[in-house]
Parts: sequence; structure tokens; C-alpha cells
Amino acid sequence: MSRTNPSSRRSASEARAKQFEESGGKMTHRQILFIIFGLMAGMFLASLDQTIVGTSMRTIGDDLDGISLQAWVTTGYLILSTISTPLYGKLSDIFGRRPLYIIAIVIFLIGSLLAGLATDMYQLAIFRAIQGLGAGGLMSLALTVMGDILAPRERAKYQGYFLATFGISSVIGPLLGGLLSGAPQILGITGWRWIFLLNLPIGAVAMVIVLLFLHIPHTKREVRIDWWGVVAVIVTVVPILLVAEQGREWGWGSWGAILCYVLAPLGLALFIVVERRMGDDAIIPLKLFKSSTFTVATILGVLVGFGMFGAMMTIPNYLQIATGATPTQAGLLMIPMVLGLMISSIVSGQLISRTGRYKIFPTLGTGLLVVAFIYMSFVSADKPVWYVLIGMLVIGLGLGQLMQTLTIASQNSVGPRDIGVATSSSTFFRSIGGTLGTAVVFSVLFSRLGNTLLDAFTNPEIIAGTQAAAADPAVQANPANAAILQVLANAQTDPSSLGTALSGDTSFLVGADSRLSLPFVDAWANATSTVFLVCLAVVAVAFVLSFFLKATPLRQRSALEESAAEDAAVKAQLAAEQAGALVLPDLPTGSVPVQKPAGQA
Repeated sequence: MSRTNPSSRRSASEARAKQFEESGGKMTHRQILFIIFGLMAGMFLASLDQTIVGTSMRTIGDDLDGISLQAWVTTGYLILSTISTPLYGKLSDIFGRRPLYIIAIVIFLIGSLLAGLATDMYQLAIFRAIQGLGAGGLMSLALTVMGDILAPRERAKYQGYFLATFGISSVIGPLLGGLLSGAPQILGITGWRWIFLLNLPIGAVAMVIVLLFLHIPHTKREVRIDWWGVVAVIVTVVPILLVAEQGREWGWGSWGAILCYVLAPLGLALFIVVERRMGDDAIIPLKLFKSSTFTVATILGVLVGFGMFGAMMTIPNYLQIATGATPTQAGLLMIPMVLGLMISSIVSGQLISRTGRYKIFPTLGTGLLVVAFIYMSFVSADKPVWYVLIGMLVIGLGLGQLMQTLTIASQNSVGPRDIGVATSSSTFFRSIGGTLGTAVVFSVLFSRLGNTLLDAFTNPEIIAGTQAAAADPAVQANPANAAILQVLANAQTDPSSLGTALSGDTSFLVGADSRLSLPFVDAWANATSTVFLVCLAVVAVAFVLSFFLKATPLRQRSALEESAAEDAAVKAQLAAEQAGALVLPDLPTGSVPVQKPAGQA
């Protein structure tokens, strides 16, 4: 087996660097496409994982007897992906985008293998956290590289490739998730485990594509790594997310909750002190927030992330429990949201490319989200499926105008050498919003379920049909009703058991007589409507804030071109100095540059 000569690798790298320098940092369409192929491979891996798991969580929670713990599984993933995002951005500025992207894929695949072997929900949460550690690089570095190689107004021309990747994964993911989680076993392995194991062959293909195609110039810079900044981020973010997730279990005034309330502000204070001392080497340089555009876009990202993940995590469960959809059907029913997102992304992207203006899209996007969550807050047990589909379409239309627009605004507000850290910081804060949104909505959902279940079982209209069905000999003889009849019998002897009936295994609802399941369905629908009201309050704040976003004109050159121009100017200045011209900064009016005498060193 032949091995590549190290000197030949160096020669190829030097040739690419020389070609890049001669082109002034401008890449050909062919070079851009090759890089995009590498980015698409990694993004497909990450986006497929997000969509395939969401539809399967009910099945996984039932099998591992812990549907109420599913927030840990999602939150663990999001916490690690959130914390690692700015670190990937900073390290990629130092060591280059390509090696960090490869490391992200490897970590993600290790987490996938372990998640496929999990035996309880706590293990699954830990292994999903390892996945999140890799996913933090897959998404943020892809956006960073796009900012490197494409001018803000050019990105819409290539946006279709990424939208196609996201769209395909969003459609295939829920469908695969439903099919795999619905299968008892595949090749002797429980069906839902293949949701994670499937990442291994896909990841191998992604790795090959990245190794072949993802080559971009990199200039090494000597900087300090802000490890204390990472510690400060962890001390700030983790307590907030823990109390949001566990507050209802611990009690909002418990010692655990109080400890979180104290640690988070201390972590934030430490973060500010550390980042000030680190200056440009900070993991999230505070100078970025001197730009009002970056600041407002970042806050909008947090709020939009909250609303987006609140919807994406809640709706699949609602479709399966409240409407009786199978996991596969729930996956297919998510298509309207994906279509809305793709349509609005393409249209807004093309308009931004042609006009160079983007201020209207954050306002229009958040406005649509407000309308959508008002509409979805009226969901109930008697609402038809098409009612929810319309709401999902409007949510998608709103989100599609926000995701790429906020990223472009953040990247456009900083200098070319800060593209990496600005993109990772923007993604970091959006992930915080998503993580917080997931923790909060599940906390609200399961907190409300106890009350909504009691309300349903004290509603004369609902309980009359349930009692009649429970007394029907034909219903009693049907094996599909055995589990739910047992739950109802337990409630007769221990009414408090109703409060936790939907916190563990909800499979007793599958196939049961609709009159028996109606109280549970009604309770879940009413609790979900409360979640949508919480999301409404958050996106309403985002809608108001969007009017304060200052839309600076989009730059015409990519970050690589601007960096190359800066490097060329520096070289020209050095050459002029060596040739004998003394360059004086800010010469007074009428002054004349001083020339060195001929022959003087």
C-alpha cells in the first residue's frame, strides 16, 4: 500500500496557498462547490440527527421507561453543543477550519455509537451530550466557512445547496425515525437504536468527502486559548439550564435551585472579567457587542432559538399523543413546517442577494411566529390534524426568514478576521435560546399535566364517556384496552397516580378505545397549549426588538478577499519602506513625506 509523501502534501498545500494569494483571495465557482460539498456532508449528519431523534423520543422514552426524562436527553445534547460552539470558532481561527471540522465529526460518531448502546435514559443523556460536543462544531464551522469564502450578498446564490441538505434531512429524518423506532428489531437490535447507529456509515461518507474537498487557506496566528472563558461559560450556562429543567422536581425554592440562582450570576461576572482581560483572544470578545447590529441580532437569535426548539420538541409529541399518529406518521406530518422553512429561506435569500437589504425579514419572520403561536395556543383534543398542519406551515415560514438573515447580519457587522468568532458566538447564543427553550417548555408541559389531568377527569362530559366505555364488556374484552383499563383501575384506588400517568410510559394509549383515552388526550392538548403561550410571549418580545435592528449595508467581498487585500496592503507598505520611503501616519495638511537619502540603510 503506497503512502503519500509528506513533501508532496506540503507542495500541494503551498501550491494552493500561492494560487489563493495570486487570485486576491477570490475563489472560483468550482472551488466553492467543492468546499460546499464537504460542508454539506457534515451539516447533513448533524441536521439528520436532530430531526430523526425528535420523532422517536416517545418510543425511546417508553422503552426506557422515562418519557418525563426526555428533556435531559435533549438538554444534555444542547448544553454540550452550546458550550463547545464558541470554542470551535476560536480554535479554528488558530489551527484552521478543516482539522476542527474533522475532530467534530469523530466526536459526533463516538457519541452516536455509545447512544445506540444506552440502557437507560440517564446513559442516553450522557451519550447524547457527547454527540452534542461534536455537533457544536459541525453546524457553527459550516456557517463560519461560508462567511469566509462568500460575500454576504453572494451567499444566497449557494444557499440552495444547504437548504436542499436541510430539507432532505428534515423530511427523511422524521420518516426514518418513525420507521426505525416503530420496528421491534432490525438485525437483532432494537429498532430505535438504529437511529443512532445509522450515523456511523453516514459519518464515514461525510469524513471521506471532507478529507477530499474541504480545503481552504489558513494563516496561522499566535493567540492564547481562553480556557478560563470556557470555565466561566460553563458556570454561567449549566446552572440556568439545570434549574429550568429540574426546578419543578427540586422545588423552585429548594437548596439546589438557590445554588443555581447564585452560581449563574457569579459565572457571568467571572466571564465578563476574564473576557475583558483576554481582549481579542477571548472566546467571545466583548468588542463584538460594540456593534449594535451584532448585539440586537444576537438577542434575537436567543429568543428565536427558544421559540424554534419549543415548537420542534413539542409538536411531534403532540401529534403522537393527542392525535394518535404513529411515529412514522408524525414524521410525515412535520413536512409542512419544513416546506414553509425552505420556501421562505429561498425567497428571502434571493431578495437579499438582489437588493442587498434584509431589515424587513427579521420583523416579518418574528411577526409570523407571533401569529403562528397565537393560532397554536388554541389546540385542543377535538381539533383536526389539518388545524395543526396550518400552524406548522406558518411557523416554518417565519423561521425561514430568520435563521440565515440573523447569521448574515452578525457576520456583516464585524471585520473579516472576526468572522469565525462572530459566527460561533452568534450560534452559541442561539443554542442557549434553544437549550433554554427545550428545558422550559418540557418543565411547563409536565408541570401543567398534573392539573390538566385532574381537570379532564372532573369534566362531566369527558368522564361520562370514559366510564361508559370502561363498563362495556366488548371494550373490556379487547386486549388493546387492557393497559389503559389498568391505569384507570389504579386511579380508582390511588387518585394521585393520575398526576404522573403521562410522565413515564405512555404506550398504554396506543390502540385504546378513544373514549378511554380522551381524558389523557385532552390533558396533553391543554398542557401543550400552555407551552405555545410561553413560546408566544418570547417571540412577541423578539418581534418588538426586530424594529431596533440596524441593517448595515452588506459587503461585496468575502472575508478571505478582504483579508487578502489587507495582507497585500501590509506587504506593499513593507516593500515601500524597504525601498526607501518613510510612511508617516496622519500627516498634517501640507506636509511632505520625508525621503531617505540614497544609499542610506
